[in-house]
Amino acid sequence: MNARRFRVMKVDLSTSKASILKLEGREQALGGSGLCAMLFERFGLIDESWDHPGQPLIFAIGPLTGYFPLMSKTVCAFRSPYHNQYTESHAGGRSALGLRFAGLDALVITGRSERPCILTVGSRNVEIRDAHFLWGMDVIRSGRIIRRMVERAHGHRSILRIGPAGENLSAMACINADTYRHFGRLGAGSVMGVKKLKAIVIMGDSSISLPEEPSAYKKAWKEVYRDVHDSGMMHKYHDLGTPANLERLNQLKSLPWRNLKESFDPEAHRISGETFAAKHLLRNLACSGCPVGCIHVGFVREKFMEDSRYYYLQMAYDYEPIFAVGSMLGIKEPVSVLKLIEKTDRMGLDVISAGVALAWATEATERGIISRDQTMVDLSFGDASAYLEAVTFLAQGTNRFYSLLAQGTLKAAESYGGSEFACVLGQEMAGYATGELFFTAQSLGFRHSHLDTAAYSYEQKHAERDLDKAISFLLDDELSRCLLNSMVACLFSRKVYKKKRLAQCLESLGYVELAQNLDDAASGIRASRWKLRFKTGFDPESITIPRRFFKVVSWKGPADADYLSSLKKAYGDAIRRVAQEEKT
Repeated sequence: MNARRFRVMKVDLSTSKASILKLEGREQALGGSGLCAMLFERFGLIDESWDHPGQPLIFAIGPLTGYFPLMSKTVCAFRSPYHNQYTESHAGGRSALGLRFAGLDALVITGRSERPCILTVGSRNVEIRDAHFLWGMDVIRSGRIIRRMVERAHGHRSILRIGPAGENLSAMACINADTYRHFGRLGAGSVMGVKKLKAIVIMGDSSISLPEEPSAYKKAWKEVYRDVHDSGMMHKYHDLGTPANLERLNQLKSLPWRNLKESFDPEAHRISGETFAAKHLLRNLACSGCPVGCIHVGFVREKFMEDSRYYYLQMAYDYEPIFAVGSMLGIKEPVSVLKLIEKTDRMGLDVISAGVALAWATEATERGIISRDQTMVDLSFGDASAYLEAVTFLAQGTNRFYSLLAQGTLKAAESYGGSEFACVLGQEMAGYATGELFFTAQSLGFRHSHLDTAAYSYEQKHAERDLDKAISFLLDDELSRCLLNSMVACLFSRKVYKKKRLAQCLESLGYVELAQNLDDAASGIRASRWKLRFKTGFDPESITIPRRFFKVVSWKGPADADYLSSLKKAYGDAIRRVAQEEKT
């Protein structure tokens, strides 16, 4: 540990060379999101496209990673194939502790390999291995082979890999993290694909030291653990998990159904969190360094005709996947939902974008805008078997239609028509049709993610349409999340890790100056991220909210078009001001 300097490994796949960099700036960047922005400022190519070999792919952790519960996330930063702008994607799993036990604050990968390869990184060695035989394999099969290839450091070993979607440079391609977690949004998988990087294996093969004076650390750790585990605050994430949201959102008329043609369905209980838990929950898992266990692994028992044996398909399910390939596609059978989640994961696609894209394609088919000549299968809401085929076509870009759709729903709509009912808010929407504030926040958010802010939660509690109050909420909430995403904490723990608690934890590890500088650091990190976003082409005014969102009727009543337009303009102006802030 070093209170001032980051330890960063940089690997150039073009030259097969690696180096360790020790960089100043911890007081300003902290780690995670802040460190990613600092590293992209140093290594990113502002005037080049996302697919330039020199563009960096960055993975970063925070100062509390490995020392406190739920400091279990890794931030991945890159220039996105979706919109060619700087962005981030976050994932749990084992990669955060893998980096910590490899002695690294960050990993930066540049260049392009001549042949498909696997990069293995540890505390004592770096290896680039030929992986041409894995190219074309799905995520599950390649994962099994890679695990046999690298058997060391089981406890802190993390395997990040891509599937056919990433190899085919889909803007919806994700990076699979340890099978059940994902760097999901905005095409991180294709950044690996364009570098011919099939997988990254992080070997946490070293150890970490505790503070020389451990009493303050022990006290802080026990208090955090008490809040996380003993208080009951996190029970909902372990018990039903985020699928518990589904019926509540449906009751609030905020659950998208059939491409958001409706926001309520009386049979939502058929795919509720309670139904999945009662009939299809196999086990709970946890990310490394987390005592909660929010990963819900479901199962489907299937008979394979080749040998007439029964097998279990296993897949992680959360609220967002259930919405994306369940309600959004009009599917109400849990087994069908789980099969679609498993197939989408296997292909290396972001399940949210894939489900929403196929929902648009289905409505476009109903309207006669596209035909079976384009879709290659008869798409209709509720027909899971057709969607299972379409997922493969989307991942492989089988024809011109699917190649366009894989670059984003609006790209396909530009060619075929139907942009007015494309459910795209910066990228394909997350599953919260709560109203104008969420539509604005996701459209203009840094990651176009529902996790950029808690707008969806705010709208479930506030019926009033107060412009100033709403914008103030978005800005304040983003600032606090910049801090958590630089630590890097699981956002489920945001009620535990308030600023005062973060300062206590940092001080217990010897980061005294960091603990005293959190407000300035958070403001500087937020400004740095937005500066990079604007430099790489972000323009709030260029983002349009499709007409479908102006027609949503939620528990608050019909969407207010004037309020939505005012929110979008006001928040866009506020973001621009943030990007112009001077660093302290």
